[in-house]
Order: sequence, then C-alpha cells, then structure tokens
Amino acid sequence: MPTDTIEIQGNWDEKFDALVEIFAQSLKAGADLGASFAATIDGELVVDIWGGHLDEEKTSPWQENTIINVYSTTKTMCFLCTLILADRGQLDFDTNVADYWPEFAQNGKADIKMWHIMDHAAGLSGLDVAVSTEDLYDWDKMVSLLAAQPPWWQPGTASGYHAVTQGYLIGEVVRRISGKTLGQFFQKEVAESLQADFHIGVPDALFSRVADLIPTEGAATNLSGNGQADSIAARTFANPAIDALTSRTHGWRKAEIPAANGHGNARSVAQIQAVLACQGEAQGRRLFSQDIARMVMRERISGTDLVLDTPQRFGLGYGLNNPDMPISPNKNVCFWGGWGGSAIIVDQDARASIAYVMNKMETSLEGDMRSANLIGAFYGALTG
Repeated sequence: MPTDTIEIQGNWDEKFDALVEIFAQSLKAGADLGASFAATIDGELVVDIWGGHLDEEKTSPWQENTIINVYSTTKTMCFLCTLILADRGQLDFDTNVADYWPEFAQNGKADIKMWHIMDHAAGLSGLDVAVSTEDLYDWDKMVSLLAAQPPWWQPGTASGYHAVTQGYLIGEVVRRISGKTLGQFFQKEVAESLQADFHIGVPDALFSRVADLIPTEGAATNLSGNGQADSIAARTFANPAIDALTSRTHGWRKAEIPAANGHGNARSVAQIQAVLACQGEAQGRRLFSQDIARMVMRERISGTDLVLDTPQRFGLGYGLNNPDMPISPNKNVCFWGGWGGSAIIVDQDARASIAYVMNKMETSLEGDMRSANLIGAFYGALTG
C-alpha cells in the first residue's frame, strides 16, 4: 500500500490502518531505513508489514523474507527452550545450575540457581579473563571461562544485565540436558515446530537473505557502560567491546551466540513468541503447559539493574510490565529487546505478540520511540 509515497508491503486487519500509517511515516521521516513489524492475536498474524530499504543509498528494498541480527531479542528464544525442558521435567528453575553442569560449581557458584542465570542475577555479567570478539565464536572456551569465573556480586541479590554471557550460561545447561547445542535445540523444537524463519547460527544457504545492520550516524558503534572503568557496567561491556559492524561478518553470523546473534524478522519473532502469549500453544502445536507459561509472569527479582542502571522486573528471563512505566495496559505482559531497537512484547491477557525489527540502529539497549509508537498504536486499535 502506498502511504504518501512510502510503499508498505504485507497484510493487516483494517483496524490497524493507523498503525501502518505510523510505520510509513517513520520510514518517510528517516527514523527508519528498512524495517518490519508484525503482531499476532490468538496465534494468528493480524499485522505483517515491511518497508524501506536495505542500504543507505536506497537501492535495495527490504523484502518479505529479509532477516537480520536482532541482538538481545534473541534471548527470548533461549527462554522458550528452557520452558520446553521444564515442561518435560528435565529442568527446574529452582535447582542449582551445577546439578546440570558440574564444572560450574567452581569459585563459589555451587548454589547459583537456574533462575539466577535466567534473570541476570548470577553475578556473571562479564569475565575477568580478557576475551576477543572471535572468542565468542568458540563455545567450549566461553563456557569453560564462565565455569571458572567468580561472581561479581552475591548471586540472587540483584540483577545485572548478562548482555552476552547469558546465552552461554543457558545454552550450556540446554546442551548438558538435551545433548544438542542451543541453536540445534531451538531450530528443531521451536523454529521448525512453528515453521518460523529464525536462526541462532545462520546456515550458509540463507546468507543471501541477511541484511546488514546500520549504526546511526554519530552513534557509538560499541556497547559501553556508564560510569567508571572499574564499574560492573563498564566491565560487562568492555570485554569484549562489541562493534555493531561485526554483525556483518561471516564469523558472527555462523556462530551460536544465543544472547546476541539470532537472525529473523518481525514475522518470525511474533510467530514464535505467540506460543507464550497463548499459554504454551500456537499453530496447533503445544510446546509447554499453561502452568509453565504462567510462571514467566511471576516476578522473581526487581530493582535497579547493576548494568543497565534502570529499574527492572524479571520473571523467567523476560522483563515484566512495570506499573510505573507500563508498556501495556494489561497486567500479564512480558518483553525484551535488542541493541539498536528490535523489540518483542508478549501479552497473555490479550493473547497477543508484537514484534519490531529494523536495520537502522539507535543507541538504546531497551527500545526507542519507533517501537513504542507502534506498540501504542496496536493497543489503541484493540481498545478503540
């Protein structure tokens, strides 16, 4: 549909016309370069749109099957893997991580619980041993270093965003239980089950569909912590200091970095997270029980995050709706997002999932007004 010279592709229920107009205006104004947005209700897509371009010269349009690195929105895919294992009775969130991964008990970590690593409360947001970006591609090295790493704070007492380490921590537990890497487990048990185009470790055959992330002019290309160099935040982001342009490399795309390098689009993110929105079942496939789905919405830790320096409430991995700064009018809502702007909202009350994915990066780790405006328009359409 042309919207004042901006061509928006896809399909949507007409009650979301205002949302589509906001999406088009974001592209027209230059806030977005290329992007996709999707939403489901009761597991069915009610909005599935895309538009804009893959390059700053605007010579290549964003395609229906374009996929891109969504950074920490990938974490929500890891969480679903743990919910499946919990439903099968193979994982307990109140059990010590070392029960599944004995080597993890080193250096005062014997009593760290599974929910601690789910909720960034394990004290392992970074490493004391210097690592390079290329080291992130070496699974055995990363999990060995994390097994030996002492916590930076008393586990379970506070959250401190495990920006990159969380994926290795969760992934190694999944591997010890299932015998599969997290990327393999996710692909078989989640993505293929729901016929969704999302990948943690991109196959060579799909590289032609992967778009490049584009850091905003004037914005830092490296994640960095605020405050003094020896702060938990600074140490978390400095080792290694990740450059957004690394996401364009073959090594990054092929690796399994389950906290940061998942590739998909808004459609696949919304389709996958619809299973949590619908209490464990979507597209006729039940991945876990209603009881497991409801566990996500129970707060386990809250307070000012030691790394993000913002108020956070965590259930099982996902951030929970904060009444002081609500992202939804409903209570049973969880969310997360990725560096640069990607976002996913899961609303069990509305049985809805809402996803936004883009190539033009902003500096925030926690979303920005582009997704916020679209999410607001979605809820406005539901209540209007």
